[in-house]
Amino acid sequence: MEHDHEHEHDPHDATKHVDLVLEGGGVKNVALLGAVVALSEAGYEFPRVAGTSGGAIIAAAVAAYQRAGLDLGGLVDFVATIDNRRFTEYRKRGRIAGPLSGVADLLRHGGMHASDYVNEILEPPLAKAGASTFGDLRVDDDHGTGLPEAQRYSLVVFVSDLTRRVLVRLPWDYAEYGLEPDDQPIIAAVQASMSIPFYFKPVKVPTRGGAVTWVDGGLLVNFPITTFDRTDAKPPRWPTWGVKVSGSPRASMDRPIRGALQLGVRCLQTITSDWYRAWLAEEGAGRRTIMVDTSAVSSTDFNLTAKQSRQLFDNGRQAATAFLERLG
Repeated sequence: MEHDHEHEHDPHDATKHVDLVLEGGGVKNVALLGAVVALSEAGYEFPRVAGTSGGAIIAAAVAAYQRAGLDLGGLVDFVATIDNRRFTEYRKRGRIAGPLSGVADLLRHGGMHASDYVNEILEPPLAKAGASTFGDLRVDDDHGTGLPEAQRYSLVVFVSDLTRRVLVRLPWDYAEYGLEPDDQPIIAAVQASMSIPFYFKPVKVPTRGGAVTWVDGGLLVNFPITTFDRTDAKPPRWPTWGVKVSGSPRASMDRPIRGALQLGVRCLQTITSDWYRAWLAEEGAGRRTIMVDTSAVSSTDFNLTAKQSRQLFDNGRQAATAFLERLG
């Protein structure tokens, strides 16, 4: 585990490398970008980026821009064009017909809404960077990081496989499904990673044995901070930093859970919540994590205003700047 920063590049070097892990946070992902841009402006580059759910959207754009040598500041305009309300559209229009179609889709397909809008979000920045499949993000040289051939990519996206009941790391695990990693679309992986159970339709992936169902990676791991940690006991070439946008649970009156429906809902909420906050402190991961204050916004607040979005971005910038100041 990288519990300290003894292997960082000299602060005065023109270029400093860190791998990044971006937490899933739904509409809060603009805060992630604020932190990333601040780090980039401070001279840092990110050979590898990992993300879950909303964090996967930012991670994919950042990885593609980096590989193309584009200024990450250009992603600010890209995020400003996102209309999160598009994610709440039903198959049919109307105050009555819309919700009814959502209920029908929930019962038939497992989700009230489609997540296809992510294609419109990510296609422009990926096209500008010349990236469409994971093959475009392959890393030929592992730079002494000890990565096996199957893991030499600048982007890792996490999804939850409900069929096999496992966490899937894309593109690392595509071979387990009989798929060629280099040929798989980046956007398809991101769409699966952000498919919140019941809210968005799950993603079905054909395999040689039939098909599997993929949903939001946050169901199993929302902040995979150890993704790039070495397992061969050798020191890292550079550190891994995480950007986190979920806060500690607020104190509330303790009440028992009653009924099967309420139990099921609370189980889902618990699995996808910040349950591992104590582990972060105990394992020392908190020392390499940029904590962004996003308490004023819910991750599913799809009616986010332009003012709120700008505040989230600014909070991300400020948190990253404070983090760098603490490093000295």
